[in-house]
This record gives sequence, C-alpha cells and structure tokens, in this order.
Amino acid sequence: MRVTTDHDRCVGSGQCAMQSPEVFDQDDDGLVVVLQEKPGAELLEEVHRAVELCPSQSIRVTG
Repeated sequence: MRVTTDHDRCVGSGQCAMQSPEVFDQDDDGLVVVLQEKPGAELLEEVHRAVELCPSQSIRVTG
C-alpha cells in the first residue's frame, strides 16, 4: 500500500489525522502531511477510513 495526497486540494478538515494519526498529520496551515508513505498492513483499515472521510478526496491509496 502506498499513500499519496494532493496538498493543493486539501481543505484541512483533519479527518485523516484523527482516523490514522500514525500515517497522517497536519502542517501549520492545517493541511495534510503524510508521515508514512508505505504504512503496514495493520494500518490498512484506518487509512481506508481516512480516505472515505476526506471531504476533499485528496488522499489516494495504491498497491
């Protein structure tokens, strides 16, 4: 699994960081920062939940 984001699309809702704080954080402007580009399988469910809850659809999971 590989996690990427579109920083320009992010609206700073923070849903990703709340759902998966091991993988996502927010910068000083509140926009998404990926902490783990290739998280382990144990984080799969929470990463997919973060994708579902992202209001700007700025998170992508491949692989």
